[in-house]
Amino acid sequence: MAVAARQRDRTHYLYIAVIAAVALGILVGFAAPGVAVELKPIGAGFVNLIKMMISPIIFCTIVLGVGSVRKAAKVGAVGGLALGYFLVMSTVALAIGLLVGNFLEPGSTLHITEAAREAGAEQAGGGGESTADFLLGIIPTTIVSAFTEGEVLQTLLVALLAGFALQAMGRAGEPIIRGITHIQRLVFRILAMIMWAAPVGAFGAIAAVVGETGLDALKSLAIIMIGFYVTCALFVFVVLGALLRMIAGVNLFSLLKYLGREFLLILSTSSSESALPRLIAKMEHMGVSKPVVGITVPTGYSFNLDGTAIYLTMSSLFIANAMGDPLSAGEQISLLVFMVIASKGAAGVTGAGLATLAGGLQSHRPELVDGVGLIVGIDRFMSEARALTNFAGNAVATVLVGHWTKEIDKDRVGEVLAGRIPFDEKTLVDDGHGPAPSDEVPEQRDSAPAEQPAKV
Repeated sequence: MAVAARQRDRTHYLYIAVIAAVALGILVGFAAPGVAVELKPIGAGFVNLIKMMISPIIFCTIVLGVGSVRKAAKVGAVGGLALGYFLVMSTVALAIGLLVGNFLEPGSTLHITEAAREAGAEQAGGGGESTADFLLGIIPTTIVSAFTEGEVLQTLLVALLAGFALQAMGRAGEPIIRGITHIQRLVFRILAMIMWAAPVGAFGAIAAVVGETGLDALKSLAIIMIGFYVTCALFVFVVLGALLRMIAGVNLFSLLKYLGREFLLILSTSSSESALPRLIAKMEHMGVSKPVVGITVPTGYSFNLDGTAIYLTMSSLFIANAMGDPLSAGEQISLLVFMVIASKGAAGVTGAGLATLAGGLQSHRPELVDGVGLIVGIDRFMSEARALTNFAGNAVATVLVGHWTKEIDKDRVGEVLAGRIPFDEKTLVDDGHGPAPSDEVPEQRDSAPAEQPAKV
């Protein structure tokens, strides 16, 4: 136990170092903006290290979850519930964005410049993917390319096919499952090693963005930024918090505290993908079964982007007002319906929301595309709130889907959120102490809380 305590202390210091690195990055950004901008590759390099691990982690998690489920119908039930929930919540988030945007009327006092027009046209050029292209893009060129191209949905497809194949193989597939289990432990151990570079990555990322924008861009655009942050906070604490409490009986603040290190990581990198592997590990550790975690989390990163949905509607209203062409009520409803689809093509990475906004306006209201350049300067700051909200939404979705499918150990959830079963920061692997993905889940869970402390 003394060794485990020392390990936890070291990771505790790691995240204190991340906070210090963020503060130092802000200081350098203001004091020496020219130097700070040159530090951008450091932050990008750390995010790339994390993204390098996403495909193997998703593959191992889904294959182990699906491959060990006895009935394929259970996987379909989980996926259907998750997609239905994602659609409803995205629509709610879009509607909230419209309501707050109409109340604040952001952008009504601004006027577009030629430089902003050029920036908007540049963003539109990279955001015009059609629905057919998006769907076809889920199919990888080869099985291997699903891992090399970094596309989450391609990896999800290959992993599901492999999981169902192992399910059909029965006992003959058990050696493969054991092998993938060992690979998963190796991958998570590599991820734990990479996390020690987090302070350096956070310093480079924050210094670069502060050096690029400074305070000038923030002063004239403070209304849309503050309104967006407040709207995201209301959505998380009021809408998601109420759902989590009423449906699953889980306190949102306890869940957010449990995921505190992941939120800090997202805040410093401005990318929710940087915390995706840790969300998978922590949800399994908390007591949600592997099939639910393996299907809900990766799918949610492409289909459950609540923060991006709020951003799309509020930014559209902001641009329309700034362009002197406010949207009528009918146009807003039409835009909402369109953005429900457009938001599904946005990935949880920095800048994707801006490209999706430009592409959506190009298809729906092309005369407004030039206005996208107005928010290019503050998009990096808004992407922080987008990423944090997206992450919180997917964490809550995982718990809710686990509750609806009865694939969550509620006793273990209480123990973990109370801090009595600490997460193993060294391996990031629960080693099978979460609920087993089988039809006899309740009977196999009783010993989990008693065994875990001995492991940690």
